[in-house]
Amino acid sequence: MVPAFILFSDECPMSAGVFDLFKLGVGPSSSHTMGPMTAAARFLARLEAAGALTATARVETTLYASLAMTGRGHATDRAVILGLAGFEPATIDPDAAEAQLAKIAEAGRLRLGGEGPEIGFSAETDILWQGRTRLPQHPNALRFRALDAGGQVLAERLYFSIGGGFVVDEAEFEAPAPQGGPPIPFDFASAEEMLLMAQQEGVTIAQLMWRNEIARRSPDEVNAGLDAIFEAMEACIERGLRQDGCLPGGLQVRRRARQHFNALTRRMERNISDPLAALDWVNLWALSVNEENASGGKVVTAPTNGAAGLLPAVLRFYDRFHRGGADGRRTFLLTAAAIGALYKRNASISGAEVGCQGEVGVACSMAAAGLTAALGGTNAQIENAAEIAMEHNLGLTCDPIGGLVQVPCIERNAMGAVKAIDASRLALLGDGQHSVSLDKVIATMKRTGEDMNEIYKETSLGGLAVNVVEC
Repeated sequence: MVPAFILFSDECPMSAGVFDLFKLGVGPSSSHTMGPMTAAARFLARLEAAGALTATARVETTLYASLAMTGRGHATDRAVILGLAGFEPATIDPDAAEAQLAKIAEAGRLRLGGEGPEIGFSAETDILWQGRTRLPQHPNALRFRALDAGGQVLAERLYFSIGGGFVVDEAEFEAPAPQGGPPIPFDFASAEEMLLMAQQEGVTIAQLMWRNEIARRSPDEVNAGLDAIFEAMEACIERGLRQDGCLPGGLQVRRRARQHFNALTRRMERNISDPLAALDWVNLWALSVNEENASGGKVVTAPTNGAAGLLPAVLRFYDRFHRGGADGRRTFLLTAAAIGALYKRNASISGAEVGCQGEVGVACSMAAAGLTAALGGTNAQIENAAEIAMEHNLGLTCDPIGGLVQVPCIERNAMGAVKAIDASRLALLGDGQHSVSLDKVIATMKRTGEDMNEIYKETSLGGLAVNVVEC
């Protein structure tokens, strides 16, 4: 029995906030790269707190199920090594990380936490791949074991990377740790509750989320954080537009964003008469971010790395084509986070758990809601847009070729971005009244994920992953 706290957390003590869902990290995967890196850091902290770090002579890591089956393509092994060496997703310098990986491989030595004891380390023997073993709690599991010079086990801990960079250990499955800090004033557990609270307070969904955020941070801190999220997304788009060549991993997938950007800028005059020219730019921006993610660059989880390009593309669409400003962008992000929190609480944002409907599908729903809010839609229209977007992503599988977050993941973000814009436009044409509620579609997404065959959930054992020959 999978505990509700992780998979379908009706009992989750508190909704995720804006800065839980939008986190600065590194590609190619929030669950397979950022999560394991964070888990390694948590294990080291545990060792140090127990006074066992200095006695550690070896650390063994076992990767299970999805983390093992697509781990090499998702750089899970590299993430574990870097986490043990003291790197963290939010602050990692990709160039410094590459240099450190090369140094560790050459010397066969690793300094724990960057400043702790130096131990012998070999990725071939110290990282174990157990792809055929799926632990009952979650498919993204990894176990760390610290041993002393005599081979005695000093400490052992099991962690689960549950999507979006979130990590919990085995104890937190059984007894969720209470969240620190003051309680939030509007801890809505469903879209129905969210809408009712907003109606009673006479506020928008964004304003409801704003009140939750300022319960823990000053208004200036919240605004600065929201602006920093937007700036990081913009920087990622711009980086992607400057790059060329092939993505790493062996598929020889060529980066297209720079080529598309040059083609679009050359035909600017012709674009004026093309009624769908805006979609070319939306596609470009989504491709740009996800090519950066696939290359291991810095991205913002939105809500995951695999779906990192969709929301930035739609947000830039609002900013560029609707003359958006800081207030509108903040409204967009706050609203999107409110919707994302509902999926995180009541379903999942993990491709290994529910397929790509939990990543690109959720991102599409978040972006549709955010755009609708930024364009002045009512709360009912916002909820409708989020529902429309997910309704037409139900059953979306996660089937990356070669275990790489490239095909079909990169184009899937572009398609999802366009779908989010269309869902918003459909909702804005109506009055918010519709047959299927967002709560019902989230429940359906959860059930669909439960029913989905494991081969279609980030294992690379089904779909395109087996029907397309690797290059």
